[in-house]
Amino acid sequence: MAETTQARTAAGQEKHVHHGRTGAAWTGSLIGMATTITGGIAVMMQNWVLFTVAAVVMVLGLILTRILQVTGHGAS
Repeated sequence: MAETTQARTAAGQEKHVHHGRTGAAWTGSLIGMATTITGGIAVMMQNWVLFTVAAVVMVLGLILTRILQVTGHGAS
C-alpha cells in the first residue's frame, strides 16, 4: 500500500511520485477540509467571527504544511 510509482524527468532520471501519501499532505488536506467546512457553515450562519477564525486557521495550516514538507515529512 505504501508503494510509489516511478516517473522520468526531462533529464531521464527516475523520480518517485508519492501522490500525496505523506504526513505533510495529509495534515494540509485535513486542516484545509475542516476549515473549509467550518467557514462554509459560518457563512450560512452569518457568523463572521467564526469565518475569520477558520480563514486564519487555514493560512496557519498552509504554513504548517510547508514547514512539514521542508523538514522531510513531505515529497520533495
